[in-house]
Amino acid sequence: MHSQHRLVREGLVAGAIGATGVAAWFLIIDTVAGQPLFTPSALGAVLAGDFSSGLREVHLPWVIGYTMFHFAAFLAVGLILSFVAHRAEQEPSILAVFLILFVVFELGFYGFTAILAETRLAGALAWYRVAGGNLIAALLMGAYMWNGHRALPGEFADALGSRE
Repeated sequence: MHSQHRLVREGLVAGAIGATGVAAWFLIIDTVAGQPLFTPSALGAVLAGDFSSGLREVHLPWVIGYTMFHFAAFLAVGLILSFVAHRAEQEPSILAVFLILFVVFELGFYGFTAILAETRLAGALAWYRVAGGNLIAALLMGAYMWNGHRALPGEFADALGSRE
C-alpha cells in the first residue's frame, strides 16, 4: 500500500512539475513577444474547435480550458512515468520499451504540431514554442524521477544491454 501511495504521489508531482515548466515557458515566450497568455489561448481555441475568431486575441475561457486540459494530461503522463520507474525496479527491460514509445510519441507530437502549423494558427503555434516546452517538461520530469530512483541509471544500462 505504501508503494502505491509513493507511486501515485511521485507521478502527480512529476506531472505537476512538467505542466508548470511548460506553462512557465509559454508565459515567458509570450511575454517577451508582448502577448502574455497567447499560446495557451491559441491552444485552447484548438481544443474548443474555434479556428475562426479572434486568434490574435487572448480569450480567458480558452486559457482556463487549455490549462485544465494541460495539467490533467501532464498528471496522467506523470503517473505513467512513475509506474514505469517503479516497474523497472523489478523488470529493467521495461525502460527500453518505454524509450521506444517515448520517441514514437514525441515524433507523433511534433507531426501533430506541424499539421497545426498549417492552419491559421501558424504564427501562434510555432514549432519552437511547442518543442521548447516539450523539452523542458521532459527534462524536468526525467530529472525528478531520476533523482527519486537512484537505481535507474543501472536499470537503464541493463535494459539496453550495455552493462555486463
